[in-house]
Amino acid sequence: MGWALCHGYCIGCGALFAFNPVRVPSITVNGSREPICNACVHRANPERIKNGLEPIVPASDAYEACDESELE
Repeated sequence: MGWALCHGYCIGCGALFAFNPVRVPSITVNGSREPICNACVHRANPERIKNGLEPIVPASDAYEACDESELE
């Protein structure tokens, strides 16, 4: 048994951050899933709501390590 934690750059602000590769919120850009950090989620949600979109609600473990079995 092991753990997995991804590091990547946020599509919103470009910051390097750690996330659960299975549960992190993402945005599709040019057909590719790109992760979005928690700070950008909170910045984007008021605008999303204003535009009639549902807010992004990250999973409680979106920014934590996951069990490697989740990757299968």
